Formats: sequence, structure tokens, C-alpha cells
Amino acid sequence: MTTMTGAKALVKVLEEEGVKVVFGYPGGAILPVYSELQKSKIKHVLTRTEQGATHAANGYARAAGTVGVCISTSGPGATNLVTGIATAYMDSIPLVAISGQVATSMVGTDAFQEVDITGITQPITKHNFLVTNPDDIPRIVKEAFHIARTGRPGPVLIDLPKNVAEAPCHGKFISEVNLPGYKPTYKGNTKQIKEAIKLLKDSKRPLFYIGGGVAASGAKQLGDLAHKLQIPVVNTLMGKGAFPAEDPLALGMLGLHGVPAANYAVSKCDVLFGIGVRFDDRVTITLEKFAPHAKIVHLDIDPAEIGKNVRRVNVPIVGDVATVLDVILENVSPMEHKAWLAEVEEFKGANGKAYPAEAGFDLVSRQVVEKLSQLTGGKIILTTDVGQHQMTAAQFYQANRLGGFISSGGLGTMGYGLPAALGAQMACPKDTVVCITGDGSLQMSVNELATIKGQNLPVKVVLFNNNCLALVRQLQHHFCNNEFFGVDFDGNPDFCMLAKAYGFEAYRITKEDEIEGTLKEALANGKPTLIECVTNKEDMVYPIVLGGKGLDEMFIKDDDK
Repeated sequence: MTTMTGAKALVKVLEEEGVKVVFGYPGGAILPVYSELQKSKIKHVLTRTEQGATHAANGYARAAGTVGVCISTSGPGATNLVTGIATAYMDSIPLVAISGQVATSMVGTDAFQEVDITGITQPITKHNFLVTNPDDIPRIVKEAFHIARTGRPGPVLIDLPKNVAEAPCHGKFISEVNLPGYKPTYKGNTKQIKEAIKLLKDSKRPLFYIGGGVAASGAKQLGDLAHKLQIPVVNTLMGKGAFPAEDPLALGMLGLHGVPAANYAVSKCDVLFGIGVRFDDRVTITLEKFAPHAKIVHLDIDPAEIGKNVRRVNVPIVGDVATVLDVILENVSPMEHKAWLAEVEEFKGANGKAYPAEAGFDLVSRQVVEKLSQLTGGKIILTTDVGQHQMTAAQFYQANRLGGFISSGGLGTMGYGLPAALGAQMACPKDTVVCITGDGSLQMSVNELATIKGQNLPVKVVLFNNNCLALVRQLQHHFCNNEFFGVDFDGNPDFCMLAKAYGFEAYRITKEDEIEGTLKEALANGKPTLIECVTNKEDMVYPIVLGGKGLDEMFIKDDDK
């Protein structure tokens, strides 16, 4: 039993959990915690917005493979966390968000900077706590980290009233968490695993379909299994990097903007083994046309995901990806699928480039991404924002590093990429971190350039500037009969001058022959740097699968019919 303030107890548990960095923005209600953080060895990074703090903690968590931590004050500080918490929830990222709250005597009175943040975030957190007893703080903080990192990872919120943070804490510090109602399943059902193995054994055209769950589980066994069974692999956006793109069995991303080889393979396979995936709508597009010839195996640690979107799951397996793959690997004999792999090679050759070769522009985004991928070998940490540039990166950046592709998948949050790069660089200071963004997304979090400069981080920002919201514009092209409205920017700044104002090095690329030299110089300068790539608003991202179509009916280029 120890006597200290609630705030000191909270910081002590953070230290016990091995937290090295927290991202935050202070205010009156959270000041007791900041007073204790000042005395701690934990590094505090003052972001320029609370949303930036959540995205930075998200990027940190994904790059470091640990729980990210962010802190805000009450009221607007807490509500500014919401988008970042939702982003982490949709992508299953372990996050602990700590918000200050007005004194317990004022809760429910509409006091200054009071908001019911636990009520607001209940649908977008794995769990949240409103702390009313300072003695509960050591247990609650310990439980928050346990819940965030175990089972299907996700965000947990702790709402801490100021008077509770200031009050004496006599609570016991615990080393283990006991939550009787929370017992994630890690070992898969033996019978179901045997059925899955039998399906693979009998299959002529098997396909592994992998997602963020593979990366979250750190399942390096997937490569051994794919080669032992000679099964090609397609990935979701969240699954990029979980299987090396340079591997001959890798087909790339499937779905709405999936590469042709991946989409064709899904449409032709006879067994589709989904591993750590949600079968979300951006992958399946038209459910009745998705993998029409396949029996489906679905492995996921969250039982709620199995059968939620695709109901014709033949073999459901609930368990941790790495744990279950270990069992499968030990119980299967080597296989060959020469005819199927030969067919897959033809898929790679047929329309293998997911963009028309002659676009007719001085510079197109895929040229920059392809050169970046080539120069780095796909071994850097790449973050993206959301839009056309994100899909171009997903198609043409060949990620060969587990956890090396960091993007907002489920929520599709513009403004995510830059603060996520900040967090990733804090987690991996010796690594090259590059953020690919657009002129729309960057301006949603451009103020975090100041945080990056303030921390002296050599983050590289590759900005595609086409003076519009390009992906929305492309949707208006396809679905609104070219009636473009509300998508063109009037008054974009000179981004190079803006970057220099924030203390960044700045370069501008306007044509293809400037790409390689500029990227080489920027990647090597050891400084925070922005590379503006001036592109045309007609530069669209293909393929695209329009509503009602199957994956094998994708538009490879704009004049496809």
C-alpha cells in the first residue's frame, strides 16, 4: 500500500508499462498529471492539436509494436481526440488515451469545459473508464493497457477528473490483471484447423488473403507456410508489408483499387483463406460476386468478425493468427500448385500495370511512388494520408517490411499521415520515415510540421499537389457524370515556402526526369524535408471496381467498357 496523489500513481503505472513517449496537449483539468510527467523520465511531445496527438500515438504504436499513449484536457481537448480514437478503433491499433475531466462534483452540470467523453467514445473504444475513486487508478491504468494490447487490439480511454488526480491514492499496485469477463481466444479449435488443412490439401487454386491481423500478430510464419504449400498471397491495405512484396508469391492489394493480379486471383480461386481480415466492403465490393468459386476459411481473433460480412464461411477459426499458423505449419505436408501458379503469372502479365502507360502528363503520381519504392527497397517506414495518393502508394510501393506501411484503412482519415509519421519517427529514430500525402490531407494537419521540426525529426513529406480533392473528383467523374463541385482548391499556398517557414528543407518536382535526383538528395539530407510533386487533376487512380461489379470486372483505365 502506497500513498501518493492519483496523478502520480497514473504516471507510475505508465512507467511500469514501459511507456517512453506520450503525445499530448495540456489544459486546466489535466494539469496534475502534467506536473507529475515533468518529474518522470517519460518524454512528452507537445503536438499542435489533440487529434495530432492521437494520430502520432497511433503511428508510434504501429512502428514500435507497442501501445501508444496520448493525453488531453477536458471538453474540447477531449472531443478533439475522437477522430483519432475512431481511427485506431477501426484499424485495431492499441492506444491508451487519457483525458482530463472537471471535478466529480461538477460532472453533469454543464460546467466549463465539461463533456461526457466516456459516453461519446463508448462506440469507438474497446473499453473506457471514468475514474471516480483515486484508489482505483493503479488498477484501471494497468487494465487499460492490458485491454488495449491483448486479443484484438484497440483504443481504451481513461477519463480522469481533476480532483481525483489531486487526491491521495492508497490503491494497490498490481503486477497482473484479472478480468473474468475478458478472455480472448488464442488457440484455434483443433477440429476446425484440421478441416482448414483438408480444404487446402484438396484445393487446386488456393489463395491466402491477409490483413492487418497478420501484422498485429507479428506472424512471420505466414511466409514459411505460403512457401511450404506454394500458395499465392493477396493483401488488404492494412496487410501491406505483412508479406514481402518482393516475394514471388505476393500478388499485391485486392479490392476497390486492387491490382489486377490480386483481383483476378480472388475471382478464380477455389479456396480463399482469410487471415486477420474483416472482409470489408472495400475488398468485397459486390458480395454475390466476391470469390464466387471459393470455399472460405476465416481465421480471426475476434469472433464477431467471422460471418459478419461474408456469411458463407465454410471453416471459421477463432484464434491468434501467429498461434494458429504455427499449428497449421506443423501439421501440413509440402504441396505444389504448378498449374495455378502458372495461371497467376499470367494474371501478373495481363494488365500488370494498374495505370495507363501513356497518361499524357509531365508527372504522374505513380512515377514518384515507383521510384521511391525502388530507391528504398521497400524497407523504410511509409505513412500515407487518404485519397488518390494513398491508393497509388498501396499499388506501387512494394512494402517489404513488417509494420512498414502505415495508413488509415477503416475510417479513411485525412490528416492522419503527417502526425503518424511523427509518431513512427519517434518510435524508430534511426529509420527513414516518409509520409505520402495530398494537398487536401496535408492542410488538415499541416501544423504538425512545427512539432516535427521542434523534435528535430528527419521526416520526409512527399506531397502530391493537384489543387483539388482528387479522389472525390474521380468519384464525381464516375458517378456524377463529370459534374465537379466542391473539390477544386482556390488559394492553395506555396507549399515549398510554407515548409520553409516551418524550418523544413523544400524541393519541387514538375516532371519525370526530376524525380530520381530530387528523391536521392532529399532522402540523404538528414533533415525534415518536403518534396512537392505538381500533378494534374486528371491523373486518376486505376483500377477501380464500380458498384455492382465483381473484382474481375475492374476498370483498368478510363476508356475501358
